[in-house]
Amino acid sequence: MKKLEIIIKPEKLEDLKAILDGSEVNGLNIVNSMGYGNQKGVVKKYRGAEYKVNLLPKIKVETVVRSEIADELIDKIVDEINTGNYGDGKIFVYDVEDAIRIRTGERGQDAL
Repeated sequence: MKKLEIIIKPEKLEDLKAILDGSEVNGLNIVNSMGYGNQKGVVKKYRGAEYKVNLLPKIKVETVVRSEIADELIDKIVDEINTGNYGDGKIFVYDVEDAIRIRTGERGQDAL
């Protein structure tokens, strides 16, 4: 099993949810966050004065999927979410040793 931690712009959340719903993803967790990457924020103007905003709104989506579908799902996400601009986001992939459904005690892929 693989855990995908997907960090995207908030306006791309519905697109990402559509991709995950269309794949074999049974659940996800969404967290609002703030951060920056290579772009180090943006410079904005307000009433003629420039100011730097270095923490931008982001959405972190976490899901655990079967190892067999992880690479295909990642490719699909990159193709659909990519705008070619800074701040499109990142995907982090982790190995998941085990998963347990608390309600039934099921383990492994059955718990997903």
